Amino acid sequence: MSSTRVHLGLQARNTLWQRLDRAVAAHPEPLGSPTAVVDLDAFDANAADLVRRAGGTPIRVASKSLRVPALIERALALPGFSGVLGFTLAEALHLVETGVSDDVVVAYPTVDRRALAALLTSPTALAAVTLMVDDVAHLDLIDAVRSSLDAVDADAARTPVRLCLDVDAGLHLGSGVVGPRRSPVRSASIAADLAAEIATRPGFRLVGVMTYEGQVAGLADARRDIRSVAIRGIKRASVRQLASRRREVLHSVLAATGLTSLEFFNAGGSGSLETSAGDPSVTEVTAGSGLLVPGIFDHYRSFAPRPAAFFGLPVTRRPAPDTVTVHGGGLIASGPTGADRSPLPWAPPGLDLIGTEGAGEVQTPLVGSPASSLQVGDLVWFRHAKSGELFEHVRDVHLVTGDRIVETVPSYRGQGQAF
Repeated sequence: MSSTRVHLGLQARNTLWQRLDRAVAAHPEPLGSPTAVVDLDAFDANAADLVRRAGGTPIRVASKSLRVPALIERALALPGFSGVLGFTLAEALHLVETGVSDDVVVAYPTVDRRALAALLTSPTALAAVTLMVDDVAHLDLIDAVRSSLDAVDADAARTPVRLCLDVDAGLHLGSGVVGPRRSPVRSASIAADLAAEIATRPGFRLVGVMTYEGQVAGLADARRDIRSVAIRGIKRASVRQLASRRREVLHSVLAATGLTSLEFFNAGGSGSLETSAGDPSVTEVTAGSGLLVPGIFDHYRSFAPRPAAFFGLPVTRRPAPDTVTVHGGGLIASGPTGADRSPLPWAPPGLDLIGTEGAGEVQTPLVGSPASSLQVGDLVWFRHAKSGELFEHVRDVHLVTGDRIVETVPSYRGQGQAF
């Protein structure tokens, strides 16, 4: 990275610091801690960039990466975005019931019997929600819940459960697989067998296929180290292999079911929009993290990071001239434990976590030259390592344009929901 880029990065972070501080100071009421904000200017610019990268292929919004209904609605209102990829059935039902979306694909198989019962008794939800399956056991569970219901609305009884088949999209190397350990459907023949089973069972309708290539979409590859070189090789090999595998899966599924087409073939993520959208089998791609750009998305070759989500923590102590302590801060991201899962002190630039303490539940010490000018009560702005997870820790999300908070909206938590 050139010194010019570093300088511009520091300048942008200092500008952000001043801008967010002015927005908070101008707000008529005290804000909670952590103070969660989303920069709408960056959010909208990121959305436009995602649409450009998708090249005309519709983008399904990954709600797990947002978890703020107003932000999901904002993305869906933009040209190029269509439908939601949810993470639980209960969440999907909530999005349909509250009018956020009438097209929600649940990205993961569900065993939530209560939510299944609610789905099976609602014609509206049955028409709007698509469940993910990769095992006959998922069909058996849905049938078991269906048979346990005392009474079902006639329209609901006539409406089949919409299903999407989750097909493994890892890089197959001999007997091994590189990529997320998701679906046991690892070949076109297995996909065809499950599709045929769906076609023969009443009450189900196969409408789509999903292949999420996490080893392409979810791994940073722009660092100057041997790991990034290896990741780039894995990505190139995966893209080549997936083109033929997706084609074989689609052909086999259609042949096994007698269908002439599916409603959708979903693929990709924020880190792989171009390659996924370029596959002729793919009809839609998914993105969510690319709208907010969390810390682990800073080192991708496919796009330039434009962070949009931040949380502010107040300085509560000054234990030394080069040290400040902020309240809270231990918002650790999911995934393999490591430094890249810790929150990233962002503005003012130059502050760092202390290796012996890290980000704590009740306090977080920070060291660096900016500490000398920070006073008790000042805010330090952080970025969360993963998109969406920040908003599990707050009820209110403050939407900022320029240096003004233009709206305060609830997260799922703020709506009393925990998915």
